[in-house]
Amino acid sequence: MTEPISIPETHFELPLFPLNTVLFPGGLLPLRIFEARYMDMVRDCMRESREFGICLIKKGQEIGATAQPEEIGCRARIMDWNMEQLGVLQISTLGTQRFRIIATRAKAGGLLVGETAPLEPEIESPVPAQFRACSELLSRIIQQLRREIDRIDADGKQPMAEPYRLDDATWVGNRLCEVLPISLVAKQKLMELTDAPTRLSIVHQYLVQQKII
Repeated sequence: MTEPISIPETHFELPLFPLNTVLFPGGLLPLRIFEARYMDMVRDCMRESREFGICLIKKGQEIGATAQPEEIGCRARIMDWNMEQLGVLQISTLGTQRFRIIATRAKAGGLLVGETAPLEPEIESPVPAQFRACSELLSRIIQQLRREIDRIDADGKQPMAEPYRLDDATWVGNRLCEVLPISLVAKQKLMELTDAPTRLSIVHQYLVQQKII
């Protein structure tokens, strides 16, 4: 008989969803679910009030054979769902905590499950004075996104999860990383950083170089 796998108390098993996107803590991510393995995953997560892990694909594709994920991902909490189209489940998720993958295994249906270890949440820290232009830019972006949402569908949706913490270096850096037109590899590296002022410094440098601020 096969012995059960022993997972250290500091680790936890998490269903994984490899995608061509990077989820940051505090970020909103809408998803369209239609593959059976992920429909089952979402059903189980909603029934058990559990989160799942979103990772950038390192090798492979979103659909079909199980893709190889990057080592560090972000947990996603399901905030809302609907099924306006038969067989297609639309969910809204919120990024919560980053994690590191220790090991993975594929279940019979193709769902990837990881033994993961949580990464320490970043401590809130004020936006340094030299990077205040980043907060001001993000404020303008939020206002523009809200106007666009109101014009298309005035149903009270928010462009980013509230509260808006425009004075917090972690929140400002993460939100700018989400909207900037940079590569997924670059976003992954920025998400992996554990020092919010360093992340914001890199973002600020990019914005200056691109003459955005």
